Amino acid sequence: MKKSFIILLLTSLVLAGCENFLDEPPRLEQSSDLTLSTYSGLNNSIAGAYGPLASSVWYGAFYVLDAEMRAGNAAIPTNTDFTSGRMLEAKNLNYSPTNTSGLWGYAYYVISAANNVIDNLEGKDVGGVTQQDLNNLKAEALFLRALSHFDLVRLYATSMAKGPDEPGVPYIYHTDQSGTAMPARETVRTVYQNIINDLLEAETIIDPAYVGAGVDPKASISLPAIQALLSRAYLYNQEWQKAADYATKVISNPAYSLWTASQLPNVWNKEIAGPGGEVIFEVYEKKSNSYDAWWEGPSHMTNPIGYADCATHSDLLALYTSTDVRKTLFRTDPDGVSGSFWTTKYKGKGDGDALGTPDANNVIVLRLSEMYLNRAEALVNGATIPGATALSDINAIVTKRGLAPYSSVGADVVFLERRLELAFEGHLWFDYIRTNRPSTRSDKPLAADDYRWLMPIPQREMDVNDNLVQNPEY
Repeated sequence: MKKSFIILLLTSLVLAGCENFLDEPPRLEQSSDLTLSTYSGLNNSIAGAYGPLASSVWYGAFYVLDAEMRAGNAAIPTNTDFTSGRMLEAKNLNYSPTNTSGLWGYAYYVISAANNVIDNLEGKDVGGVTQQDLNNLKAEALFLRALSHFDLVRLYATSMAKGPDEPGVPYIYHTDQSGTAMPARETVRTVYQNIINDLLEAETIIDPAYVGAGVDPKASISLPAIQALLSRAYLYNQEWQKAADYATKVISNPAYSLWTASQLPNVWNKEIAGPGGEVIFEVYEKKSNSYDAWWEGPSHMTNPIGYADCATHSDLLALYTSTDVRKTLFRTDPDGVSGSFWTTKYKGKGDGDALGTPDANNVIVLRLSEMYLNRAEALVNGATIPGATALSDINAIVTKRGLAPYSSVGADVVFLERRLELAFEGHLWFDYIRTNRPSTRSDKPLAADDYRWLMPIPQREMDVNDNLVQNPEY
């Protein structure tokens, strides 16, 4: 008998095709009744569920960098001495069911960990804590479940613009322990609605002042992080007014402010983001993190002193004007021998020189400028917010980047500014998909209807679950 889809993915090797090596997902260690019978155990389980986000197949490197390579923001270095070849599949858009992203296993692990906490909070007396304490844990679990499904559906499925009733991904509310479940792919529309429902519940129950114990606020789920992810989810779901409404909630929060032109180059190498500023939620990396392949992290992958697999594409550099401070975030190597430019968004913690020996780097998942960009796009598509226009939102960003304000703004300008502002943060590939645009990558353009916009479902998952259907043409 075939094993359960969920159980097997937690214990099997996951093929991280973009990296050309096998990556073993974390083992499920949160499922014992003893561990989950106390508040401390539940809290520790939630804390452990953050770890896989930092893995090299997720925010720890390749989920972000592969997307940049596929979209045309990143490029293979011109000097082949600076590359291991691990990103050639992304460059060439050359994927197969046996050579695909390793996100599937890691994301469903986090989902299972979140489900274990949620299921064990319901109807149980864990003692010594308030109902609000339990609600906060549940809100964290709901956020992690929503984020994991969100990253899965936008990688392995089409967009609402292209096919809302096409197959999405299985949305797992309860981890089956019997070894018999074979969940099918729900529609794209259903997956996005489930993501939104989880986040809305999290928003309702979390303490507005909640910060996880012993965790920096920027590396912990919070009310603003929930609201920021809701804005993004509504944007992908093409619910323009709600996308604008939730972006406004974050923009209006006095805890955040747009970085100035002088601040921007210096905010990417912080151990932990300080108070104020743009960071809403970031994934914390450290060398000792068992989930992080530090030498495969973004600080090494984008630095000629490290592995240097991922340089900057000339297509992207050509879009910046000479006075745009964002252009200064790209530099050559010390001797100029590679002929390539490199992003400095992943300098490494505490490393004041972008070209010094790289250390592990925190990865920003949600920040304030995205909220302005989300709202601008929503306003272009018919949303209304008193006192805000797409023009004012875009100009709020560009004037902070040393540029003159625009006189008018439409969908193309918003798309361009998303690319310029969020470069190397893993957005452009998915922006192409959800807006149904063809890629303009000069060395490998991609038509809007090309099947390669969807990543293939891993073959090992197809082999153990008869109810899964593969994406077309794989």
